[in-house]
Order: sequence, then structure tokens, then C-alpha cells
Amino acid sequence: MNLNEKLQKYNDWVFRMSAYRMALAVIGIDKLTVAPEAGSDYRDKRTAFLSGELFSIETDPEMLKLIEELLEDENLDSETRRAAELYRKMIHDTVCIPKDEYVEAMELMNSSYNAWLEAKMKNDYSIFEPYLKKVIAVKKKQYEYRGSDMPLYDQMLDDYEPGMNREKYDAFFGALKERLVPLIRRVTEAEQVEDSFLYLNYPVSDQKAFTDTLLAYLHFDPSWGYQNETEHPFTNGTCSNDMRTTTKYLENNVISAILSTVHEVGHATYQHDVDPRYDGTILADGISSGMHESQSRLFENYLAKTKAFWECNYPALQKQFPQQLGSVSLDQFVDAVNVAKPSLVRTEADELTYPMHILIRYEIEKGLFEGTISTEGLDKTWDDMYEKYLGVRAEKASAGILQDVHWSDGSFGYFPTYALGSAFAAQFVRKMRSEIDVDEALRTGHFEICVNWLKEHIHHYGCLLEADEIMKKATGEEFNVNYYLDYLEDKYTKLYHLD
Repeated sequence: MNLNEKLQKYNDWVFRMSAYRMALAVIGIDKLTVAPEAGSDYRDKRTAFLSGELFSIETDPEMLKLIEELLEDENLDSETRRAAELYRKMIHDTVCIPKDEYVEAMELMNSSYNAWLEAKMKNDYSIFEPYLKKVIAVKKKQYEYRGSDMPLYDQMLDDYEPGMNREKYDAFFGALKERLVPLIRRVTEAEQVEDSFLYLNYPVSDQKAFTDTLLAYLHFDPSWGYQNETEHPFTNGTCSNDMRTTTKYLENNVISAILSTVHEVGHATYQHDVDPRYDGTILADGISSGMHESQSRLFENYLAKTKAFWECNYPALQKQFPQQLGSVSLDQFVDAVNVAKPSLVRTEADELTYPMHILIRYEIEKGLFEGTISTEGLDKTWDDMYEKYLGVRAEKASAGILQDVHWSDGSFGYFPTYALGSAFAAQFVRKMRSEIDVDEALRTGHFEICVNWLKEHIHHYGCLLEADEIMKKATGEEFNVNYYLDYLEDKYTKLYHLD
């Protein structure tokens, strides 16, 4: 075959994979949002079967041979070469797993999610613990098939953020602990900011009405985006022009669904803005988790918690809730949105204490895969670590070990990217503010000005470039955690008058 014939066969293979992924994505979104619970066993078995069929397509030995031939061709264009290299790694990481075991694992992950949801609803970790133990065992076995010399948890970390390992994350979290733990203590001991008005009764129907206004402000266009509700908010989609976000409404917490919505729209906007030529390929689907989280956290914290953002949006929120917020000034509201206090639930945590939530999960995951922590009694281990780092202890498992969905599907190594993404975002925002008037754009309702900067410097690449390359191109510097730490110290020193 000549190069054009090889590329035709390669592109046909990519298309077939994208079709299965589209089907599985829609089924997965449906499962986590509106699908009837009673049909879960039927759906889960067939979802696992479809995953097995996709596995066969992905790991076709003939395609691996073809990819090797393409990579040896000096006339192959750079974008296809990058995609082919990523596909080669994907195949090597999965072809070693026997198909029947892969399908069984997918069935387990589906059952594990169901058990997690039941356990959370009943506040009973013992329902989920046997599934968590099985998921860990399966993940260990799958990684053993790779035959890598890299330590197990390092492989997991690298899968979600290429180039990261325990040594680098230990240094990262060490820097966070050194500067943030004392700052959290000082903030906790300072005079507290009034925020009780955020936790009055806010009818969900009225919150949804404001969300419609917010989505329009964020330019989350219904022609390519759709929002639903779920127990644990997430974003998924089938292509750049079909992105699905979710949120969760709490009747006694008006800011929760707002920030959740902005966070997920950050993910969706990133995916929507990837070069459309990459749709259905690994260049659009393979973005590192740290880069993705940098954009969701950037939207949520660095934009949606600013005064400029609320100068434009607060009047509409006040109008929706005149009894609750009518007498609350803009400055009072913005201060309340930025309050920092140790809490139990990660998704509700403030910017300052949030990294400690991630640190706890990181240390637990390391222990689970290094053999120093067991799934048995893990709920107590969890509570002990929260008491150690944040001085709080869960009274019920739903606010403790069962609060996050990630471990039910074996997403070990993912949590650290939340903190890393927050730090990436600080550096991106610093550069963005030096080039455009971010506050003016936010206060005048021109959110698209910020989005366009992010699209030009970050989003459109997809994963054509590694995270460190995008960081260097966008900011002119290597990643520097001190921008993140300086930002937090400056913000909370001012808010709590710690000078």
C-alpha cells in the first residue's frame, strides 16, 4: 500500500472507534442522569459488550502494524504522526489485557457505580467496600499486563497527566502544604466573613431559572451544549458540537449549582474549542486531565468568583431571589462567595482549602497501591486524615468517603490533577490578564473575550502538544507553582485582613 491507501485504512479505523465511543458516551451520560434504575443490569451488560467490541477494534494487531508503518514514513504530516504515536501507546497499554477480562472489568465498573450510589444514599460504606476492593484488584492486574518497570501508581498518575509521577507530585503537594497549611490556620483564626445568607432556602425551580441566564452569559450555546442534573456533576460529549454538562441543585446552598455549572462549562468549552479537524480522533479526546481541570477551575475560581463577574450577574440573581438577597450588597455577596473555611465535601470546598481535599485523596491512593492502606476501615482512615489536615470529621459516609464517584470506575491517579489544574490556571490567568482586560470583559457581559484568548492559546491545540509545551507557548515560562501560591496568599490575606 502507498501512503494514501494506508491513511485511508487508518482513518476508517479511527472513524469506527469514534462511532462506538459516541454510542458508549451517550449510554454513559444517560446512565448517570435520567436512565431508570431498574434497567441498570440489562444496560450494564450490553454496555460492557459494546466496550468489548470497541476493545477489539482498538487492539487490532493489523492496525498496530499499520501505525508502525505510518510512523516510519518520513512523508507523514506532523499532526497525523502525533495522533499515531498516541494511538500506538493506547494499543500497547490495552492489547496486553485479555478481552474477556476487559469485558468483565467493564461490568464490574458499572456494578461498582451502582453500589457506590446505593451506599451514598444509605450512608453505608460497607455496601461499596467489596466493590472498591475488587476494582483495585482488577486495576492492579490490568497494569501488570503492561510489564512496565515503572511503579504501579506512577503509571496511573502518568496516564492522567503524562510526565507526572509520585516524586513530582510529592514535591508539588509539599510546596502546597508548606505555604497553605499555615495560611488556612491564620484564616480560620481570623474574624470570619458573613456568608449565612448563601444558605437560606433557595427553591430549586428559581435556581434553574437563574442557571438559564448564567449559561447564556457563559456563551454555552444550546446549538452545541446541553445541561442536565446528576448526583455527581460531570461533563461528557460525543464531539465538539455535542457537549453535555450536568449540575446538582441544593435547596439550601445557592452558590453550589452556580459554581458547579461554571466549572462544567469550563470543561465543555475547552472540548468545544479544540480544532474541529481533530473531532473523533485522539487529538481531541486525549487532553491531559490537568489541562482540562485547569480550564474548569479557571472558569469557576479565577473568573466566576471575581467582583467583575458578579457586577454583571448579581442583579439577575438578586431579582430571582429578592427576599434572600435583596438587602445583601454586591461586595457582601462577593466576599461570601470567596469565604474560606475547612469543610467536608470537596466539590463545595473553597479555593484555599480545596488542595487539602486533593492531598488527602492522593495520600490515600498512594497507600492503597503501595499496600500501606486497606479498603477495610478506609472510612475511618478517611475521617482521620480530614481531621489531621482540615480539623473536621464526617458524621456520615456520604459527606466522607462516599462523596466522590471516581473510585467506583477505577479512576485512580485522576484526583491529583484537580490541584495541578488549579495551579496551571493561576499561571494562565496571570498571562491572560497581562494581555486583555479580563475584568472589563466580565463586568460588561463579554465573556467571549476571555474564551477567545483561552481558545487561541490553549484550547485549539487539543492534545497535539503536551501540557508543558502548551504552558510554555501560552505563558512564555515553564510551570511555576509559586504563581498559584502567591495568588492564594494575596487573595486571602486581603479578604481576611491578615496584614
